[in-house]
Amino acid sequence: MKPLSEEEREKILNSSPVGTWALMIAVGASMVVAWLFLYYGVFLPRGAIN
Repeated sequence: MKPLSEEEREKILNSSPVGTWALMIAVGASMVVAWLFLYYGVFLPRGAIN
């Protein structure tokens, strides 16, 4: 693997972390789906607290 030039290194350092954002969105979306499943699939069918 050839070493990076200074221009390529600056381009990488100044770019946004796309993979990190994608991972954060995926984890956040899965947490929302899990919460909705618990709320509508577990808590609501059991009814009100007596």
